[in-house]
Amino acid sequence: MPDTAALIAATRLGFAARPGDLADLSRDPRGWALAQLARPAPPLSAALPSAASMIVAEFEMRRDQRARPDEAAKRQFNERVQAVYLAEIGARVGAAVGSPMPLLERLCHFWSNHFTVSIQRPAVRGFAAAFEREAIRPHVTGRFADMLLAAARHPAMLLYLDNAVSIGPDSPVGRRRDKGLNENLGRELLELHTLGVDGGYSQRDVEALARILTGWSVARPQEPSPGGFFFRPMVHEPGAKMLLGRSFPEAGYGEGEAALRMLAAHPATARHVARKLARHFIADDPPPDSVERIARVFRDTGGDLRRVSAAVLGEDALWRTPFAKLRMPGEMVIAACRVTGFTPPPPMLVGGLRQLDQLPFAAPSPAGWPDTAADWVSPEAVLRRADWCQSFAQRLPEPPDPVELAQASFGAALSEETLQAIRRAPSRRLGVALLLASPHFQRR
Repeated sequence: MPDTAALIAATRLGFAARPGDLADLSRDPRGWALAQLARPAPPLSAALPSAASMIVAEFEMRRDQRARPDEAAKRQFNERVQAVYLAEIGARVGAAVGSPMPLLERLCHFWSNHFTVSIQRPAVRGFAAAFEREAIRPHVTGRFADMLLAAARHPAMLLYLDNAVSIGPDSPVGRRRDKGLNENLGRELLELHTLGVDGGYSQRDVEALARILTGWSVARPQEPSPGGFFFRPMVHEPGAKMLLGRSFPEAGYGEGEAALRMLAAHPATARHVARKLARHFIADDPPPDSVERIARVFRDTGGDLRRVSAAVLGEDALWRTPFAKLRMPGEMVIAACRVTGFTPPPPMLVGGLRQLDQLPFAAPSPAGWPDTAADWVSPEAVLRRADWCQSFAQRLPEPPDPVELAQASFGAALSEETLQAIRRAPSRRLGVALLLASPHFQRR
């Protein structure tokens, strides 16, 4: 049991066991994980630009292009955006690879995926990663309601889901310009971020929340806090709204905050969040009683994510079965870097993740990346993983002994068949590639 628990702690709660980790963790794997929840996730590099600064830069670039189109200036701006993106990925992967508190990094990735903002929408390409740093990372051991508000107010979310252009039909601007409501943010807040698709809301509730959130927008360069959150009363839908049977009287910005806090405290939100956490940390099809216990802690603590995460760690089902989850491509890349001690430069990281169909901050929809094996396993995907493992091993500056690496990573859990294949590899690089591509390494 101690070896199994240590392996699960290293691979499923962290990203992978580095040499020496399993021996250290075997003393108290649950205590190791719980201790991490006592503190917030550490910030990433202070040199990374804020979302607001990138938004202002884009506003100014577009203004200048309208006044005097300049392809060289536009290309220079796009190069800056790409450089920022690469720096963000380098910092994000570097934190996951090197952190002594990898559970906090995993929670950052989990919640960032829950509140997905994707560069599939070019409007947020320059600051999708800043969204994770600014709206998600500070709250992973805080209150769910605070994270929900931070995510919904963040300019990346307001632009990604078009709320910045949503106009109340009966607002002063709506009556003058005959502009309409955009329901995207209201719908995804209900379906994905809080209640869940089976949470008991209706299309009327989607419309009501969209009306409540009219006016939540992004400040232009000439306005206060340029590039940050800005409430526009002239586009806010006036009058009372009815959401999930509760009336929200006219209160401007306050309507939206009150509505989101109500949604954060809703029992359906507790079930939805608990199910996603259990799916991520326990199994693709988690035990219903585990989900209910986690949901109960969410309800009883008012969405205290430190205690909710501790409830996940307290589930015996989490500790029983190693290799119960398939590693998503991004997890596999981080794990490979962590066990070998080698992290490729950001352009190579991004190229590899593009090859593996999980380009960071590029989920195909607001639902984020799927979290079950069935969504990631296909003959083509398996071949791409094997190709990436071989390519990664070829780039290792000093390949370690693959047998020692395998034993340090998995201990007695490694099958004799896999170990023999690694021993018989004609070179260290090929042995490492075989380890990375093995069924053991592909799961957590």
